[in-house]
Amino acid sequence: MATVNVNSEVTDQFYRYKMPKIIAKVEGKGNGIKTVIVNMVDVAKALSRPPTYPTKFFGCELGAQTQFDIKNDRYIVNGSHDASKLQQLLDIFIKKFVLCQECSNPETILSANQKTQTIKARCIACGHSAMVDMRHKLTTFILKNPPDMDPASTTPSKAKKDKKDKKSKKGEKATMNGDDGDHDRASPEINSQEQMAAQRASGGVIEAPPEIKDDDDEDWGEDVSDEAVAKRMKELTDAAKNMAMSEDLEKSANQRMDLFYEFVKNKINSKSLAGAEQELLSEAERLEVKDKAALVLVELLMNEKIVSQIKQHRKLLLHFCHNNQKAQKYLLGGVEQVIGHVHKDVLLPKVPHIFKELYDMDIVEEEVLLDWAKKVSKKYVSKAVAQEIHEKAAPFIKWLAEAEEEESSEEDDEVEVAFSTTGKVGVETIAPPKPKSPEQSPASANDDESEGDDEIDIDAI
Repeated sequence: MATVNVNSEVTDQFYRYKMPKIIAKVEGKGNGIKTVIVNMVDVAKALSRPPTYPTKFFGCELGAQTQFDIKNDRYIVNGSHDASKLQQLLDIFIKKFVLCQECSNPETILSANQKTQTIKARCIACGHSAMVDMRHKLTTFILKNPPDMDPASTTPSKAKKDKKDKKSKKGEKATMNGDDGDHDRASPEINSQEQMAAQRASGGVIEAPPEIKDDDDEDWGEDVSDEAVAKRMKELTDAAKNMAMSEDLEKSANQRMDLFYEFVKNKINSKSLAGAEQELLSEAERLEVKDKAALVLVELLMNEKIVSQIKQHRKLLLHFCHNNQKAQKYLLGGVEQVIGHVHKDVLLPKVPHIFKELYDMDIVEEEVLLDWAKKVSKKYVSKAVAQEIHEKAAPFIKWLAEAEEEESSEEDDEVEVAFSTTGKVGVETIAPPKPKSPEQSPASANDDESEGDDEIDIDAI
């Protein structure tokens, strides 16, 4: 079997850390097509990771569903994917979740903390310990399926539990059989009870004798002070919040849009929208709906007074739309919905003013507006309503296009470049404007202008 270096950046053929090349087999056809990673178990073993991790990583990166059949060692990614593409994605997985950030050694161990919702990678080679990048979707899967709970392996905690159960069963059996060892321990217990009774009677401090003290001095009592209870509640709240945030990303795009809708609506109802631009942007980025968020903002913030509302909410809209043409296109779609579905009679005549306000406020770029005008789409409203909106916007679009042409022609006329045959190669000389001849009369100038304005007969050429 062909092997490659675990760290793809290392070209040394004698590099000690090797792994098998991925072998992918495409099965099925049509909607049921899927890619089986034949040797995923061997690859994962070389990386010291459960085979579910790289498989799930492929699904996250390719936007495909994954299936695990651990009994039969079948790890599947839906869709048709060639081995070379999967190998490239595996290199990214290794850099993010296998290699040590300090020494680039693959001898790292992952540990997931459910309480703080964090994952650490500890390097056995150099001892470096660091957090992995928690922004990747795979981290949610790892937190739900920690390395020590992988179904393919027996966890240390489980082994200890089994051992403890065996010991307790053995002790019960010995008690039932009347083991003589129990009688030997009876005498010290009786003596200790007498000592404790004597101390209680004298009002002294009751202290367990060394014979019956626990091997460890750990206090099994729980601190019930107000501070301790508040601290535990806060930890539980934070953990629940982190878990809920992680679960949000597992939801569909529409569900995440609904969550953002409720978030904005609550801000509006609580009258805390002003100054919350960064908070709204952060929430949209967390839910991965930053581009489409403009649809929600227009729906909740705009009505028949949209022209003045654009100016009012300019700062918020710029947080989402500045240098983001995708968000600008969604914003125009939201405007179409407000015009077509809600206030058609009132807003249809105002379409040119609405678009000009978006342009003047630098919310929507000229290029996006001209691109929007090229095609009548029924994505947000019916084809008939979309056509009406385009027709009403036509005067503004025409003005915008002509202004662009004039601007470009002015830029061309600003500098007249003259090339000299005697000058150096590549050097441009700017010719000064020709002075008007004093002999030239206004009449002759008008004649020249009229001659230049004569139309050319194409048939005569």
